[in-house]
Amino acid sequence: MAQIDTGTWVLVADSEKALFLENVADGQDPHLVVRREEHQDNPSDREQSANRPGRMNDGGPGQKSALDDTDWHELAKERFASDLADILYRRAHRGDFDKIVLACAPQVLGDLRPELHKEVLDRVVGEVPKVLTNHTLTDIEKIVKQELEDA
Repeated sequence: MAQIDTGTWVLVADSEKALFLENVADGQDPHLVVRREEHQDNPSDREQSANRPGRMNDGGPGQKSALDDTDWHELAKERFASDLADILYRRAHRGDFDKIVLACAPQVLGDLRPELHKEVLDRVVGEVPKVLTNHTLTDIEKIVKQELEDA
């Protein structure tokens, strides 16, 4: 059973918003404060892409095939996870935290794990695969504490 000791960080993230929180109380009654907040402006794919997908000649007379357009919205989500991993590496390398809990949307956790540097991975003490970015800090404290106790 992991708990959020004093000084433990909690990353709360979805694909467009991230909160870097720190527990300033003990593990029995955590009190999280915001240390940093990140947002990504990520319009829908339709707003980011070309008017219509390209076409390619197929070799036969007058035959053309449509090409898939790049999903810019999805690429931006993956890039956001990479950006978060970079921030965590810099903060870990500076000694800003010794322990961290990753409380992220399941998709973000999946994108984030392979991006994390070993220096950060060694400090991960728990994961909460839930979307908590729109919860209050009080609710985040309760949910993360409960999830870690149940793990």
